[in-house]
Amino acid sequence: MRTEVVTTLKRQATKLLADLRESKEPILITEHGQPSAYLLDVSDYELMLERMRILEGIAKGEQTIREGRTMDMTQAKEKMSKWLK
Repeated sequence: MRTEVVTTLKRQATKLLADLRESKEPILITEHGQPSAYLLDVSDYELMLERMRILEGIAKGEQTIREGRTMDMTQAKEKMSKWLK
């Protein structure tokens, strides 16, 4: 991963963004030698958000199973039939 200091971002933002669009490689921005931010391509960022939503849904499902808040197919059909009336 490419790393740049915040001064480079301030002085060469247009160039960094052009490089980012071309390479699709995230850029780590540092301040005083410490990580401060990441520059990501928009499509990569949106894909990351979508993956996080999916993983959060899986985690909620696993929690539901652990808590025993599940039902069998017959129970589910009965509950859904009430909504379809």
